[in-house]
Amino acid sequence: MSEGIRVAAVDDVEPGEALVLPEDLTGTEQAISLFRDDDGSYYALDDTCSHEDASLAEGWIEAGEVECPLHATRFCLGTGEPMCLPATKPVATHQVEVRDGQVYLFPGTPRAS
Repeated sequence: MSEGIRVAAVDDVEPGEALVLPEDLTGTEQAISLFRDDDGSYYALDDTCSHEDASLAEGWIEAGEVECPLHATRFCLGTGEPMCLPATKPVATHQVEVRDGQVYLFPGTPRAS
């Protein structure tokens, strides 16, 4: 596995907040959102909701889930699975690692369970 891409310092994203990582940084076809759950854990998901074109980074983050700001589907931050309707398809997860106070992203590498 590569060393990953440094995308933030640990304090750049407050608990319950997200940071959009653009395609030119990640090398992916769409933006990825870096989430910091209210317990301080970091997660990365494709930014676009699988139901309709909305940025998940603009949603509400709580208890291991992000709620889409458009139609209120909640997605599990760990698996990308929708927890309720209207979305029925998951969004992709990406591996995140915290080292020496920095957050590293491994785009295209699914989050380890």
